[in-house]
Amino acid sequence: MEAAAIWFHIGPFAISSIVVTTWGVMLLLGVFSWLATRNLTLDPGPLQTMLEGVVSAMEESICAVLPDRAQQLLPFIGTLWIYIVFANLVGVVPHLHAPTGNLSVTAGLALLVFLSVHWFGIRSEGLRGYLKHYLSPTPILLPFHLISEITRTIALAVRLFGNIMSLEMAALLVLLVAGLLAPVPLLMLHIVESLVQAYIFGMLALIYVAGAVQSQQNSKRDEKGNEQ
Repeated sequence: MEAAAIWFHIGPFAISSIVVTTWGVMLLLGVFSWLATRNLTLDPGPLQTMLEGVVSAMEESICAVLPDRAQQLLPFIGTLWIYIVFANLVGVVPHLHAPTGNLSVTAGLALLVFLSVHWFGIRSEGLRGYLKHYLSPTPILLPFHLISEITRTIALAVRLFGNIMSLEMAALLVLLVAGLLAPVPLLMLHIVESLVQAYIFGMLALIYVAGAVQSQQNSKRDEKGNEQ
């Protein structure tokens, strides 16, 4: 895939087409969210009903993994899902590339998940209690815990980047070979794959957060069991 074109500079920083597209996605989502939620009613119309259904579906998915913290995690995990879905779908628009087909973007998302895992873990049991789980069940495993944190973050970034980039490249190759004979199936494939990849990324982030939170709960139960 060709390198992102540089559109302009802000001081020493080069602003590429991927950055502009990302800003565009965030702006559109922000404006849409404001317009769609400014007149909420107890008797919802079609748009409000659809949005409530989407939020309920995301909340149910979170409850299936971490039921007692669904309200706490919904803003973060839900935002990840929504942003990644729309960022993936940008690739459907002619002459535009999905921001998630760029490793810098997916690395930023993975880093955000990495920091959020520790944030929720520390909020659950405090800094000392959270750091203690790296020494459980034995301090010998500390290097392996640290390596695991790094490798899963890298894997999270590379997985989304590789899938979206390969999807766009496959679509381009098929269009070059088949011309306009196969645009509709490719369009449907792109939409389905965009939804699937967003869901997988969000679920992995949720599982990582759940692991950080539940490890503290398990450690606490083990300590109580040892005291008894």
